[in-house]
Amino acid sequence: MRKTRYDKTTGLYLPETVRPKNKGYGEAGASWSKRAVKGFNSPSGSAHEDIDFHNFTMRQRARMLYMAAPMATSAIKTNRTNVVGVGLRLKSRIDREALGLTPDQAEKWQKDTEREFSLWASNKRACDATGMNNFYGLQQLALVSWLLSGDCIGIVKQYKTTRLLPYSLRVHLIEADRVATPTGAGIGTSLLYTTGKNPDNGNTIYDGVEVDKDGMVVAYHIRSTYPFELGAPALTEWARVLAYQEHTGLPNVLHVIDTERPDQYRGVSYLAQVIEPLLQLRRYTESELMAAVIESFFTAFVKTEASTEDMPFNELNEDAETEPRNPNDYNMGPGQVNIMNPGEDVVFAEPKHPNGSFDKFVEAISSQVGAALEIPSDLLLKKFNASYSASRAALLEAWKAFKMRREWLGDNFCRPLYEIWMSEAVARGRIYAPGFFDNPAIHAAYLGSEWLGPSQGQLDPVKEITAEILACSEGFSTHEQSTIRLNGGQWDSNVEQLQRENEKLDGQAPDPHQSGGAGSTQEGAHEPQEGEEPAEGDNNPHNPENARRRGAEALRSLVLAEQIKQSVKGGQADETTQ
Repeated sequence: MRKTRYDKTTGLYLPETVRPKNKGYGEAGASWSKRAVKGFNSPSGSAHEDIDFHNFTMRQRARMLYMAAPMATSAIKTNRTNVVGVGLRLKSRIDREALGLTPDQAEKWQKDTEREFSLWASNKRACDATGMNNFYGLQQLALVSWLLSGDCIGIVKQYKTTRLLPYSLRVHLIEADRVATPTGAGIGTSLLYTTGKNPDNGNTIYDGVEVDKDGMVVAYHIRSTYPFELGAPALTEWARVLAYQEHTGLPNVLHVIDTERPDQYRGVSYLAQVIEPLLQLRRYTESELMAAVIESFFTAFVKTEASTEDMPFNELNEDAETEPRNPNDYNMGPGQVNIMNPGEDVVFAEPKHPNGSFDKFVEAISSQVGAALEIPSDLLLKKFNASYSASRAALLEAWKAFKMRREWLGDNFCRPLYEIWMSEAVARGRIYAPGFFDNPAIHAAYLGSEWLGPSQGQLDPVKEITAEILACSEGFSTHEQSTIRLNGGQWDSNVEQLQRENEKLDGQAPDPHQSGGAGSTQEGAHEPQEGEEPAEGDNNPHNPENARRRGAEALRSLVLAEQIKQSVKGGQADETTQ
């Protein structure tokens, strides 16, 4: 009989003559013989084992860090402020060619639709099932809940309409904890056993998300209480909500989630990968803070052989409940005097606080945490001490992630709700959209939309506005795109407002026929008579060529001003050197 031996590498009993050789990654990251990695035990399973079974713990820890660790709070709120801000506003972008509309007709339809949508979105009683937030507040709530809990669930409901609330559509946001596999459908009673079966149809339920045999999400199971909720009814009720309406195909549930693995149906907290360093950093910060506070105290300890019962310095206030009553307890505080018993002594270590390397250490950890969260450390700490180029590069890098999350929120929350609202608005006759329910292509053409949020901001307005002017003059950007990037405004509205302001200014202008006035005509200039077209001269403000020339002159003035400013700075630097 051939001898066998247990092979730790493969976990099998192999003949003595069989010795597996490492090849490829077996000589690198998959090696079980190299000292650096042979003790690296890294078990991993399916997305449900790695994520669903641990989500309950991760959610609680992420929420606690958000409530108690300043850097975790900064990470969440920085995303909220930059991704959503005061709210993502609808900008209708219909496909007018597919709809056969002229530019003027398309622009009018878009403005009418945006105005009608605002009627629903701006009223918290009109859109929120709880009546607490308007549509823009719901966006903030959905984003924060998504980042902390890994996903956020919005239930679409229908309420009765009234004269002032013409739409029945309402949204009810619930936290991720309330979507769970029903009791009795799982394989155990623990919260960790999240996978189960629907006894009625045999579908698999992954932590409250029911999928059919093809893996398509078909329903969500929602509990009436939070797990271990204090004061909740003893009996928890479950509701099965279809993911999509049976007749229209419109969503019943809005699931805001960012998946990272195939076959994943529940999200992971945004802070999941940095929970440990954030917790340790919080502990380190608290330790340094307490040490600095104690170091600042001027506390005296008096050693004496005499009786301490008659000493008047041991207690500041005999009636104070916070004073120690145990003979082995002593107070520490500003100007505190403690009388010690005979033979007692107090010895302090000398940690030399405050620690001079505290700032550098925190910045080093914040750089790693920020890299994992896609937020540069100077933005995470709100500490901009680098150069203009470095700060701008950090801001640009952060905004790549902000824009990506804005699109995710738009795709998972804003656009589905906009489609549901539009369907109701067309069905009620409040918006005229022929073919909306008949042709899928026409349906999609009417639903084109952008969701505009806060702009990136400017570190040097002169440089960045100059760059946008150059981009517009060369056709690399439109006025509308540049306006959105600079301040998040609307170029069309700006032009209309400027036109009204210019008309008001023209009405207040002095009589151009009075000599010496600011609007007096130059000597020899030709003035158009009644019925005569204005001359195409250099002074004609209606000449498009002159408008372009004035824009170029304004641009040159900005560039010249910047060059002068830089030359002045250079001259000051030279004088300092000399």
